[in-house]
Amino acid sequence: MRNHFIRSILVAAAALLVSAHLTTIVKAETGAVRVVFTKGGFIGVGGGDGVLTFRGHHYPFTVSGMSIGATIGASTTQFVGRALNIRSPGDIQGTYSVIGAGGALAAGAGGVQLQNEKGVILQLRGPKIGVELSAAVGGVRIALR
Repeated sequence: MRNHFIRSILVAAAALLVSAHLTTIVKAETGAVRVVFTKGGFIGVGGGDGVLTFRGHHYPFTVSGMSIGATIGASTTQFVGRALNIRSPGDIQGTYSVIGAGGALAAGAGGVQLQNEKGVILQLRGPKIGVELSAAVGGVRIALR
């Protein structure tokens, strides 16, 4: 009877240790993001390249997107920021939604917050180079290379 009790305690302790380890593995983390995005035309078609730095590794990706609404002009933005709620590098892939209005003349500053279907949030800001005025709802697609 006593051996059964001790064995039950050991099994429960092992289960708690495994559970704590798995919780640590799947816990969401934050990565650093750099993106160069160029947009132009009347409907705001654009694209670019970026790099996710996550757990000490660099993961290049491509960005494509389009804003539907009033966008006039062209601009290039060099974004830096962070990716929140990432559990693995592949989580950055997907379609991101953004709703906003903004504009840049010459070398203004731009900022954006986007979220994909996996719950990853990109918080990005950086200088815009070019002339663009916009009030649009858009979507951005990110794919790892």
